[in-house]
Amino acid sequence: MAEDLQERTEEPSGKRREDARQKGQVARSRELNSALVMIAAALVFLATGGYLANGMVRMATNGLQLDRATIMDETLLLHHLMAAVIDALLLLTPFMIVMLLVALLAPMALGGMVFSFDQLRPKLSKLDPIKGLGRIFSTRGLAELVKALLKFLLVGSIATLWIYHEAESIVALGYQPVEAALGQLGSSAAWALLVFCSGMIVISIIDVPLQLWEHTRQLRMTRQEQKEEAKQMEGDPHLRSRIRQLQRERAGRRMMSDVPTADVIVMNPNHYAVALRYQPDNSNAPVVVAKGMNLIALQIRDVAMEHDVPVVQSPPLARTLYYHAEIGREIPAGLYMAVAQLLAYVYQLRGDGVSPKYTASQVPDFPIPDELKRDI
Repeated sequence: MAEDLQERTEEPSGKRREDARQKGQVARSRELNSALVMIAAALVFLATGGYLANGMVRMATNGLQLDRATIMDETLLLHHLMAAVIDALLLLTPFMIVMLLVALLAPMALGGMVFSFDQLRPKLSKLDPIKGLGRIFSTRGLAELVKALLKFLLVGSIATLWIYHEAESIVALGYQPVEAALGQLGSSAAWALLVFCSGMIVISIIDVPLQLWEHTRQLRMTRQEQKEEAKQMEGDPHLRSRIRQLQRERAGRRMMSDVPTADVIVMNPNHYAVALRYQPDNSNAPVVVAKGMNLIALQIRDVAMEHDVPVVQSPPLARTLYYHAEIGREIPAGLYMAVAQLLAYVYQLRGDGVSPKYTASQVPDFPIPDELKRDI
């Protein structure tokens, strides 16, 4: 009850919009649909006006040319009627196909394609006369009434002006041959429909933003609904904690499997450990393949010792690398010189015949920039 009393002041979230879309609740403009259908009809009339006029004349001529035998024979008369119906269908089929496609595609102009079975389910609440009267006399019902009146006045005014402007041409149709009059009538009707569409376009330009605003207003949320949605999306905190733990364990196992590929391990001496690998053909600078603190640092050291990876104790460099370098990425540019000297030191140990398992206790001071020292 408290949630119902809260005002829906918050903008709808992406999840709420997507849920509404799956239920078939999207912004629609009947005025836009009507305008598109009327424009398509006018364009089809303009493109096929001559074909339709000639077809109508041919149908009228064939329909009225009946001999006495056909009139007196019910079977022949029925065949004649069926032939006329087939001719009419063939004549109107292109127009009907175009109008069907436009009627199906027009709603997609606003809201896109949506198909939901929720809209097909019967809702007994719509049969409630009390709720029906409430919808009729609601603010939305009043707005629809005002919109209908404005549409009638606008389109009616345009139609009146068009008829007044074309009055002489309409009267002149009676003095022309039938075929010519039908052709001109079809062309005039198509242009008249296009002119009427101008009024529908103006109405659509006004109606589309209103429908988008109304759709957004209906989907607005209360603060409580936002909190509940956030909880649902985040899930159970215990489950999230378990997922993060599994992710850390998986990342740790993957990291440990990369330690044997390292060229050197830098330690501090037991609190930090960073494993570096340098492959000039694949990267411009050494890459951190593993790093860790305390127990993980000791594990990195043990794995390195098992696989003959040199371990060097350099506390300042180890701490700096730990805090400023990321696993799987190259070391910061400020540490290029220090790591280059470290690798040279390791290569020198190997050249002198020192075992790679040797953990150096006395190493030179590697140059570390002051700005990196201050950040750790």
